[in-house]
Amino acid sequence: MNSQMVLYEEEYNLVVGICDALHRDASAKAVFLVDKNGQLLAASGETGDLDTTSLASLTAGNIAATGGLAQLLGEKEFAIQFHEGERDNVHISLVGQRVILVIIFDQRSSLGLVRLRVKKASVELAGVFETINAKAQEHGSTVFSEITDDDIDNLFGDM
Repeated sequence: MNSQMVLYEEEYNLVVGICDALHRDASAKAVFLVDKNGQLLAASGETGDLDTTSLASLTAGNIAATGGLAQLLGEKEFAIQFHEGERDNVHISLVGQRVILVIIFDQRSSLGLVRLRVKKASVELAGVFETINAKAQEHGSTVFSEITDDDIDNLFGDM
């Protein structure tokens, strides 16, 4: 599970569409999809004022730390987390044991609405990631499997 994920263009577009729909349907401020390594995969909504790189890294760290806490308590993991702030709230959930769905929302929405919409989006996202895993197995497990020695020579030949 710690390997880099290859996100193909077709599936990337599906993921972005699901995040856009979740943003709209949950009346959220922003929606992020992050892998467990802390890499931002997709974002939707009001993201301009946020340091998305830090948000992705901290979210992955939060999931890892909470996983340790879950193990101490005899749980496999805590699949859903909720953080309530004065202005903004954060709902974090694991999708398909591989990616983290982060929803930032304020008074325009409610925890109940976010949870309802996350359930639907999680099912859709899990399906997309099953397709991605199948494609990765079909095309080999490495990102570099299609790169030839000639490709490398052409890239670095002028050096």
